[in-house]
Amino acid sequence: MIKVVLFDVDGVLANGGPFSRELERDYGITLQTTRPFFQGRFRECLVGNADLKEELAYVLPAWGWQGSVDEFLTYWFCSEHNINEPLMQEVQRLRRRGLPCYIATDQEKYRTAYLLEHMGFADAFDGIFSSAHVGYIKHDTRFFQSVLQTLQDIHAHEILFWDDTPSKVETARSAGLQAEVYHDFADFTEKMERLIS
Repeated sequence: MIKVVLFDVDGVLANGGPFSRELERDYGITLQTTRPFFQGRFRECLVGNADLKEELAYVLPAWGWQGSVDEFLTYWFCSEHNINEPLMQEVQRLRRRGLPCYIATDQEKYRTAYLLEHMGFADAFDGIFSSAHVGYIKHDTRFFQSVLQTLQDIHAHEILFWDDTPSKVETARSAGLQAEVYHDFADFTEKMERLIS
């Protein structure tokens, strides 16, 4: 029996493509320019080992960004502020039925705060598991072990995790959770009817 549901953010609770594509379209800052940062130091930000604002202060001048670090973050976070409204409504319905719903996401600390404060996720969910606070990303089973330590009376097989990245779904399964790949809302509702009935 499912007692808790976990939801990924980007590609699940939030729609839209990668921010880096918007940056290239709007400001001409190419993927080739930004890729070394997002594949390098940004990964340390994701697990709380580096501060995103400090790291961006080093690279933004070389990228040709004319504004401040805070202006860059505002542009970035607003560009990804595309809530999956049907899914959010379903989350509230599940919670009204007594099924706790949590966020499980790979985010650095500033966007984690943005999700909670500006996208309304603090009130819409029972809690958040962010890699910035957990110290591991979802490709690491220790992320899900940390979730289990927090949800003390819940067993791994009683947790259902939704993510649009198959490899992260496999990691969750290897940690003992039930996990499904999120494709679209119709597929989600069909599977949920079977999984929690």
